[in-house]
Amino acid sequence: MIHKSSFVNIIGFPNVGKSTLINSLVGKKISIITKKPQTTRHRILGIIDESDFQIIFSDTPGIIINPISPMQRIMMQYVEKSLEDADIVLFMTEMRKFHFMEKKYFSFILNPIQNRNIPIIILINKIDKIGIEYSEKLFYETIDYWHKFIPNSEILPISALKKINQDLLMNKILGLLSEHPPYYPKGILSDKSERFFVNEIIREKIFFFYYKEIPYSVEVFTEKFNKNEIEIDIFSSIYVERDSQKNILIGNNGNSVRKLRFFSIKEIEDFFKKKVSLKLDVKVCKNWRSNYNKLKSFGY
Repeated sequence: MIHKSSFVNIIGFPNVGKSTLINSLVGKKISIITKKPQTTRHRILGIIDESDFQIIFSDTPGIIINPISPMQRIMMQYVEKSLEDADIVLFMTEMRKFHFMEKKYFSFILNPIQNRNIPIIILINKIDKIGIEYSEKLFYETIDYWHKFIPNSEILPISALKKINQDLLMNKILGLLSEHPPYYPKGILSDKSERFFVNEIIREKIFFFYYKEIPYSVEVFTEKFNKNEIEIDIFSSIYVERDSQKNILIGNNGNSVRKLRFFSIKEIEDFFKKKVSLKLDVKVCKNWRSNYNKLKSFGY
C-alpha cells in the first residue's frame, strides 16, 4: 500500500486565525486561542493519521516584521524553520491585512518558498464576516492583491471558525501529499509534551482574565506532572517580570489567582479527561524575555 506524508505548515500575521484553523483541522484544541495578537509563541505540530497518509500540520507564531526582543527573534526562527521543512505552505490572511505589505519586508518568507517551488495556498480567512465587518468590494480587492503578490499560489477563501470550505481545503491538501512513510509513530496527536499543554492552558486563561502587559510578561512552567489512572497532580510556576505584576496576578487576598486556578483546572480536566489537582505559584524573574538562557530553560 502506498503511504503519503507531508508537513503542511501554517504561517501568517498575528491574529488571523492560524490556531483556530489547526485546532479545527486536527479535531482537538492543541493551540490556544485569544483575541490578542502574539498569543502563539511556539511552533506546535498537530498530526492527522489514516492508514495510508499522515499530515503534520504546523502552527507558528504570527509574523513580526521587525522583531526586537530575544523572545520575538526566537519566535521568528520558528517561522523560518517551518519554511525550511514545509512540503505545503498555508499562508493565512484576512481582509484588510494587506495594504501595508511590501515585498522587501516579505522576502524572508517568499524566497524560501519560491526557491524550493513549494505549493502555497493563500487562505483568506473570516469570509463569514462579509457583509457584517467587510464589504464584498474589499473581499475582491484582497483576492486581487494576493493573486498579483504571489502569482503562482492558489487562493482559497475560508472561515476557520465556521469551517467554511474546510473540506475543500483538506481535499486540496490530500492531492498535494508526497509519497513517504510516516514521519511520526501512528496515533500521536502532537510533538509537544503533556506539561506543555498544561502551560499553554494556564497561559490562555491569563490572556482572558488579565489586561495590558500582564499576559505578555507571563511565562508558565510546570514543575510537577504526576498522572495515574484516576487523576493528575500538577504544580505550575507562573513567572512575571516585576513585583507589581505579581501583585496584580495574585489579586486582593488571592482572589485573582484562585479564579485563574479554577478555570485552568476545568480546561485541563477536559483536555486530559481526568480529575486534576493544580497548585500555582507566582514568581518574579526580571527581564526573562530578554534572557536567552532563561528562554531556553522555558523551552524556547
